[in-house]
Amino acid sequence: MSETLAAAERGRPVSGVSEPQSRRPAPARKDPAKPSALRVLADGSIIWLVLLGAWFAAAAWFPLGENPLIPSPQATVLALWESLPELWKSTLASFSILIPGLLLAIVLGILAGIQVGSSPRLQRIFFPFARVAAPVPPTVYVPYAIAILPTFKLSAIFVVFIGAFWPIFQNAAAGAHALEGRYRDNAQILGLTRREFHWKVVLPAAMPHIFSGIAVGLGFSFILLTVAELFGANAGLGRFVQYYADFADYPKMVAGILYTGAVTYLAMSGLEAIKRRVLFWHR
Repeated sequence: MSETLAAAERGRPVSGVSEPQSRRPAPARKDPAKPSALRVLADGSIIWLVLLGAWFAAAAWFPLGENPLIPSPQATVLALWESLPELWKSTLASFSILIPGLLLAIVLGILAGIQVGSSPRLQRIFFPFARVAAPVPPTVYVPYAIAILPTFKLSAIFVVFIGAFWPIFQNAAAGAHALEGRYRDNAQILGLTRREFHWKVVLPAAMPHIFSGIAVGLGFSFILLTVAELFGANAGLGRFVQYYADFADYPKMVAGILYTGAVTYLAMSGLEAIKRRVLFWHR
C-alpha cells in the first residue's frame, strides 16, 4: 500500500490500477456516411462510361455513309490531337473576351449587391427592376450589342457581362439582406463606419452567397461567349465549332465540343478550389 501511494505521489502509473475512463482518448470513428475516394471516383464515372459505351455503339451501328454525323471516338481523338494548336489559339481568343466581362460582372455585382442588400430603401428601388430585367435572356442583346458597339470584341464582352452580372448581384444582395440584425447593432456599438461595416461584416457574411452567384455567372458566361462567337467572331472556341460544322468536318466539330467542355470543367473546378480556400470556415 505504501509503494502504491509513493508511486502516485511521484506521478508514475500504478501497476494493476487502471486510469480513469474519462482520461482515455476516445477512439477515432469513421463517418459511415462519408464514402471513400475510390467510391466517389467510381460513382462519378458511371454516367461517363455509359455515354462512352453508347458513343462506340452509335458509331459502329449507325455509320451513316462516308461522312457520319456521329464520328467514332478514335476519329474524334485523332482530330482533337491534330487541332490542339488551333484550339489553344481559340482558347486564348475566347478568354480575352470571357475574363474582362466576368471580372467586371464580379466587381460591379458584388459592390452593387452589398449596397442594395444592406439598405431597405435601395431594395425598394432596385429589386422591382431586377425582377423584370434579370430573367430576360442575355442572348437577345447580342444583335443590338453588335450593331451599337464599335467592335465585335466589345459587344461580346458586354453580353458576357450582362449574363454574369445578374446572378452575382442577386446572390450578393441576398447574402447582405440575410445578415442578422445583431451584427448591425454590434457594428454601431463598436462605432464602425458604413464602409468598415460593409467591408468587415457584410462582405464576409455574404461570401457563401456570392460564390454561388459567381458559379452561376461563370456557367452563363461560357454559354453566352459561345453564342456571341457564332454571330461574327474570327476566332474562339464557338467559332471553331461553327467553322467545322459549316464544312461538315464532324470529327473536328465534336472534338471542339469536347475540348470546350473540358475547358469549362477546369474553370469551374478552379473556382471551386478558390471557394474552398477562401471559405475555409464554411462547410
